[in-house]
Amino acid sequence: MQKRILVIIPTFNEADNITKIIPDVLANSNGENEFNILVVDDNSPDGTADMVESLNNPAVSVMRRERKLGLGTAYVAGFRYAIEKGYDVVFEMDADFSHDPKYLKDFIEKIDEGYDLVIGSRYVNGISVLNWPLSRLILSYMASVYTRTVTGLKVKDTTAGFMCYKVSALKQINLDEVKSNGYSFQIEMKFKFYKKGFKIVEVPILFIDRREGESKMSRKVVYEAYFMVWKLKLKSVFGKL
Repeated sequence: MQKRILVIIPTFNEADNITKIIPDVLANSNGENEFNILVVDDNSPDGTADMVESLNNPAVSVMRRERKLGLGTAYVAGFRYAIEKGYDVVFEMDADFSHDPKYLKDFIEKIDEGYDLVIGSRYVNGISVLNWPLSRLILSYMASVYTRTVTGLKVKDTTAGFMCYKVSALKQINLDEVKSNGYSFQIEMKFKFYKKGFKIVEVPILFIDRREGESKMSRKVVYEAYFMVWKLKLKSVFGKL
């Protein structure tokens, strides 16, 4: 039976990348897997959403949001869309080619093996990152070490944003309680799947910093992740997760 797969791509000023990455994602469709894309755009001033709509591709949909609401809420909106439309599998993926579409088939193979969450990991086989300044690499790597130490989460790359969920498992997560954004959102989703006892696997990827545009990283994102880790730990201890 053919699987219906939705790739969620959140965007804010990604006009330089979005129309390039769409055909590379859709090229993964075959007789067994039907790939579709949902672009969740936060009212990009550069006309990202208009560019996507101008493609007139039935496999690509656009969700326009009236202002910049953040990565986490974009993915939650996409998850709700995937559940409502009856998709079998849903991906998180950046528009900037730091997440290479060539890995999509590797994720699906793991889903076929029975995993509920597949993580594209930069750290499962050493460190696989190109073109990042050393300070950014250290921050990312140490954030994963810190998260594992505090929460016990058995994942090497806790802040990874290239992920694939089985929708039947995603339905069991209370999305109303997911309030975080940025790094903290990625940590929260992995931790929720871990505490639910779902099968999680990391597949190695080579992460290459964005081709075009500017990074969305900020101090606010880092601070939110720092405090989210303790919030998750305390909720877990008191059975509130």
